[in-house]
Amino acid sequence: MAGRVLELRVHGVSNTPPAQVLGLTPAPGEDSPRPWLVAGDEVTGFYRSTAVRPDDSVVVEAYSWGQLTSGARTARDVERALWTLLLPFTLANVALHARPGIPADPDQERWGSRSGITAWLIRLFCLSLTGTLVLAATGIGVDLIAWQCVDDECLRRLPGPWEFLAHGWWRQGPHALVVGLAVPLGLLVLLGLLAWRTYQYEAEMPAAPAADAPTQDAPATNPLQDHTFWCGEGQLRRSGVLHLCVGAAVAVAVPLGAVLAMDPPLGVRAVVAWPTVGLLVAVVTIAVVALGRPWLSRRAGDTPLGAWSVTVIVLTCAGIGGTVLLLLLPDGPAGTPLAQLRPPAGCLRDPATAGCAIDHSLPGYDWVIAWYGTGQVFLLAAIAAVSRSGRRAAAAPLAAALLLPLGFGWIAGWLPAAPAAPSWLDGWMLSAPALALAGVGLLLPRTGPATPATPRQPHADLAWGGRGPAVVAGFGWLLGIAYGAGMLYWVTARLTDGSPTDAGAGVVAPLPVMWAGLAFAVALLALAGLALRAGLLFYRLRRQEYAELVPAGNTLSAHDRRRCRDVSAFRALHRLVGEHALRLIGWYAALGALLGALGVAAALSHRAPDAATVTGWPTIIGTVADLGDALLGWLPVAIAAVGLLVYRNDTVRRSVGVLWDIGTFWPRAAHPLAPPSYAERAVPELQTRTAGLLALGEHDPRRVDGIILSGHSQGTVLCAAVILQLPARWRQRIWFFSYGSQLTRLYGRIFPAYFGPERLPALTDALRGPSGWPGWTNFWRPTDPLGWQVAAGERDLPVPDPDALHPTGGEVADPPIRNHGGYPDAAEFRRERARVTWLLRRPVPAPREGVD
Repeated sequence: MAGRVLELRVHGVSNTPPAQVLGLTPAPGEDSPRPWLVAGDEVTGFYRSTAVRPDDSVVVEAYSWGQLTSGARTARDVERALWTLLLPFTLANVALHARPGIPADPDQERWGSRSGITAWLIRLFCLSLTGTLVLAATGIGVDLIAWQCVDDECLRRLPGPWEFLAHGWWRQGPHALVVGLAVPLGLLVLLGLLAWRTYQYEAEMPAAPAADAPTQDAPATNPLQDHTFWCGEGQLRRSGVLHLCVGAAVAVAVPLGAVLAMDPPLGVRAVVAWPTVGLLVAVVTIAVVALGRPWLSRRAGDTPLGAWSVTVIVLTCAGIGGTVLLLLLPDGPAGTPLAQLRPPAGCLRDPATAGCAIDHSLPGYDWVIAWYGTGQVFLLAAIAAVSRSGRRAAAAPLAAALLLPLGFGWIAGWLPAAPAAPSWLDGWMLSAPALALAGVGLLLPRTGPATPATPRQPHADLAWGGRGPAVVAGFGWLLGIAYGAGMLYWVTARLTDGSPTDAGAGVVAPLPVMWAGLAFAVALLALAGLALRAGLLFYRLRRQEYAELVPAGNTLSAHDRRRCRDVSAFRALHRLVGEHALRLIGWYAALGALLGALGVAAALSHRAPDAATVTGWPTIIGTVADLGDALLGWLPVAIAAVGLLVYRNDTVRRSVGVLWDIGTFWPRAAHPLAPPSYAERAVPELQTRTAGLLALGEHDPRRVDGIILSGHSQGTVLCAAVILQLPARWRQRIWFFSYGSQLTRLYGRIFPAYFGPERLPALTDALRGPSGWPGWTNFWRPTDPLGWQVAAGERDLPVPDPDALHPTGGEVADPPIRNHGGYPDAAEFRRERARVTWLLRRPVPAPREGVD
C-alpha cells in the first residue's frame, strides 16, 4: 500500500521468539496478539502481528533465523550440539576471514601477494588440522586396538566383536592393521556425509542476478560486495574432496610407513609398496598445489568437481587398495618378524610377564605425531609472520622448518657428507633454537597493507597486532590437539583399567599424549589466572564508573547508591569487553603459543614427562600430566554439553553463543568440514525478501515505499552483509538501524578486511541517498557489553540506561537496566523511526537511464 514503510527486524544470537521481536504484549483482559508467518518456514521465517491494519504507516516484520543455530528441545538440538565437536575446524575456517589486506575484488588477489600467501598457508593449516583428527583416530584403531591389544581380555573391553583379531590368521604380521584402518576411514566417511548434507546452504542463490550485483554498479570497495560470497557449493565439494582424500592418505600412511620401516619390501611386496607410496605422495602434492589455485579458492555457485577432483579420488582409492594389499601379504625376509614387536598376551592379568614392561606401541607413531605437530607450529608461525609483516617475514619460520629436520638427520647420521655429531648433542637441544628462530617472524614490525590508518576512535586498531589469523587458527589447533589427546587417553584408559601411562599393562598411550596432558593442566591454571585478572579489571572499572555516578558529597539515598552500584557494574562490563577483552585473549594466546612450542619440543625429545632428572620433580610432573590427560578425556564431552546448553538455555546462549555465531557466520571458504554457515541461508533470504518487496508494483497491496533494516547484535552483521549485496536502486529505499552492534570493537578489529576503518565506510556510502544523507542510524548504551558506537559516518544515538535511578511516572518498581536488549522500546528509537519513516515516504528522484 502506498505510503507504507516496513521495519524488518533481525534478532541476534539469543534466538529471540518472533512475538518478542515484534514487541507483542497483551492488553489488560485480552490475549496476546499472535505472530503471523507471512513468508519462509518454521526454520527461517518472516512474521508480522495479526493486529496489523491496512492504514498503518509503519509495519513491523520479524525475521527469525535462530532455528539455524538453536531450536526447540528436540533430538535435532542434540545433533546440532555435536557440531560443537568440530569447533577446531570452525576456528581454522574463521582465520581465513581474519586476514588484513584482503582485496575488495576477489579476482584481484594473487597467490604471491601478502593476502594470497596467507590464504594458502591457512588452507594448508586447515588441511593439516583434518589430518590431526585423522591421526588421533588412526592411533585408536591402528595402534591401540589392532597393534597393542593382542588378547581376548583386552579386546573384550571394546564394544563390538573385536575378539577375532586375537586369533588365527589375524594375529600374523600386520593383518590386524587393516581392520584398525576402519576407525579413521569410517570417521572420514561420517564427516563427508555430514558435510555433504549441509551443502544446501551454499546452494542458496541471492535475489539479484550477477548482472545486477553491486560489483557491476561500481568498483567493489568491500569483499562482502562479491555476489558469489555466499554461493560456494562447488568450491565446498572440491575442497571437501581434497580434505577427505588427504585424510585417507594420512590414515593409511601410518601403518604403511611402519611396515616399510620394520620390514623393507622385496619382490612382490616391493612391487605393491613403492607404487602405493607414489600414489599417496601424488594425492598430497596435488592437494597442496590445488589449495593455492583460483579454481578452488574462487566461489562460483554450483559447479562440477572437475577432472582434478576425480583424479584425486581415483589415486586415493588406489593408494588405500595398495596399502590394504601390502598389509595382507605375508612378512618379508628383510626385516624382523612383526609379531615379535607386538606386546605379549596376558599383560593385563600379569603385568610381570616378560616383555610387558616395554613400550610396544606401533613403531614410529610417536615420531609421526611429534613431527606433525612441529610442522603445524611452523605453519602457524608463518601465517602470523606473513599476515603481520609481509611475505618476506616467512623466511624465519621457513628456515627453522628446514634446519630442524637437518639437525635431527645430522644426529642420526643420515647426512653422509657432514661430520659426525657430538655424542652429547641431543635432539631437544636443537628444538628450542629452531622454534625460537621461527618466532622471530612474529616480532618483526608491522608493514604494508596490514598497517591500518589512524583509528577513528580508541580501541579500533587491529586485533593482536595483525596476527589475528594465527591467533584464531592457533586456538583451533590447541583445541584439536586436546581433542585428539583426550580421545587417545580415554581409549587407552578403557583398555588398561585406568592406567594408560603404565607400560606394564601392555597397552600404552602415545608419548606426546602425556606431554599434551601436562600442557593442558598448565593452560587451565593460566586460564584461572586470566579470569582473576579480568575480575580485578572489572572491579577497578566498576569503582571508576561508580565514582562518576555518585556526587562528590555523596548526597544520594541508600536506594540510589545501590542503583548506582548496579549501573556501574554494567558500565564496567561494557568497558571490560570493549577495551580489554581482546588484549586479555592476546595474552592467553601468547601463553598458548609458548606451551605449544614447548610441547612439540618435549615430544621430539622422546622422553616421558615423569623422566625428569631433577630430584623430587618426576612424581609431581607425572601426576600433573596424568591429571591433565584425564581432564582431556572429558573435554569433548564437556564442550558438547556446553553446546547443548547453548541451544537449549537462553542464559548460556547469551554468554557463550555469541562466539559460536561469530564462527558459523562466515562461509566455509577454508575448511569444508566445519559446521555450516547460517548466513549462507539467512543473507540470501533477507536479500530476496527485501528486493522482492521493493520491486512490487504501485497498485500491489503488499507494496512498501521503503524498508528499515533493523538489526540487533549479530543481526546487524547480517543486515550489513545484505545491504552490501543489494543493487543501488534498492539501497536508495533502505535505512539501516543497528543496535547492540559489535561492528567496530569486535568485527572491525578481528576482521579488518570487511569491517575495519577502511572498509566499513563502504556500508555508509552504499546507504547514502540522492540528497547525501547517510541512511544509517546506530543506537548504543553505555551499559551494553556488546554494543558500541560505530564511527563510520553513520548517525550515532546514545540510549540512556536505565531511564532513571528510581521509579517515575507513577511506577512502583525501578526502571529496568536493559543493557543489551529492549532497544525498540526506547524513546530515542521511536523518535528516530518516525523521522526515518517520513524521509523514506518522500518521493525519491528516479535514477538516470542505465544507472542504478
